[in-house]
Amino acid sequence: MTEIETISKQTKDAYDWTNKLIHSIPFDKWDLMPKVIETTVSWQVGHLIVSHYYHSVMVIIGHQMDILQKIPLKEYNTFFTDGLPENAINKASPITLRNHLAIVQEKSLSIIKTLSVTEFNEKLVPTSTPHPIAQTKFEALDWNIKHTMYHCGQLGILKRVIDQRYDFSLRR
Repeated sequence: MTEIETISKQTKDAYDWTNKLIHSIPFDKWDLMPKVIETTVSWQVGHLIVSHYYHSVMVIIGHQMDILQKIPLKEYNTFFTDGLPENAINKASPITLRNHLAIVQEKSLSIIKTLSVTEFNEKLVPTSTPHPIAQTKFEALDWNIKHTMYHCGQLGILKRVIDQRYDFSLRR
């Protein structure tokens, strides 16, 4: 398996695990914020939209007009990156957030598949906000996987508190 195939598979797997959790949480519970975790499903999904775009699209190949025309990323950044979860309640519908997440994930995966191994070691596309972790495209894509799974864990805890334990079908 090549490096591209490995990063592509790991990214898809991280997205799939996260999406399984997200799709299992009823929409009417997306803006519940338990004190024990102080976040919401809406905030987590909005944050993932912005972070996927940043870590696996923007710093890899630059801004993408097709995404910017479909998703209000500047607004989402205000609510889901810079803002507190309590201030993001009712700012976007769950179905819209889920659809926007799918759009960004699809774009992310398609971009990864177009990269060459030599591009992995290239410096990131410059942005007004320097990447907090990565210097190269490989490092940004690797961080995207780790960051996604970090939030997948938060979503798992959140689901357990506001809804019920998630059955990962690991028990027999």
